[in-house]
Amino acid sequence: MAKILFVLTGADHWTLADGTEHPSGFWAEEAVTPYQAFTAAGHDVVFATPGGVVPTVDKGSLAPEVNGGEEGARAVTEALAGIAGLQHPLKLQDVALEDYDAVFYPGGHGPMEDLAVDADSGRLLTLALESGKPLGVVCHGPAALLAARDEDGASPFAGYRLTGFTNAEETQAGFADRAKWLLQDRLVALGADFQEGEAWAPFVVTDRNLVTGQNPASSAPLAAELLKRLA
Repeated sequence: MAKILFVLTGADHWTLADGTEHPSGFWAEEAVTPYQAFTAAGHDVVFATPGGVVPTVDKGSLAPEVNGGEEGARAVTEALAGIAGLQHPLKLQDVALEDYDAVFYPGGHGPMEDLAVDADSGRLLTLALESGKPLGVVCHGPAALLAARDEDGASPFAGYRLTGFTNAEETQAGFADRAKWLLQDRLVALGADFQEGEAWAPFVVTDRNLVTGQNPASSAPLAAELLKRLA
């Protein structure tokens, strides 16, 4: 049995370019789907957030229209309520990578607010990448990669093939012209080899021990890839 660390945003909003705070947090599907896949395979999942705050779910991620209807919305809401660990996350600054076999970052707009500038998260990601342990990051989760630095002050993710929520998807979601910055642009700027799949369709990119997913629909195939690497 493997022990997998889930690092979630501690933010409950995303500050837009005009200074307004858009209610946000983590995206339900991106936490629930991998959690269910890992625990069904017999693995243990531990949660951590900046400061150990109880993470906030983006209420938009519980809506029927993003969960295939009312039944899907009820299922994801009930699944979240059944994950006791979400109510007692570790403090991210206290986490020791050697205690875990893999690391996973769900998305939601929350990581754009806090994890993108969180030094503790950046150090963890740098160590995880160097360790060779499976590192999975999905949707807006790759915003956390922006805080990672190597000893020379450069991004350890420069040159890696990866993906994340695209400019096209942010535009279709209605936020591209309201955001301070766009995730795809920032990942390209740090030197990553950004790969873009069809908007809203499952798309997973692997490069060495890094496994990234483009959007919520990529959560399941990303989890399946991590499970293969843990087998």
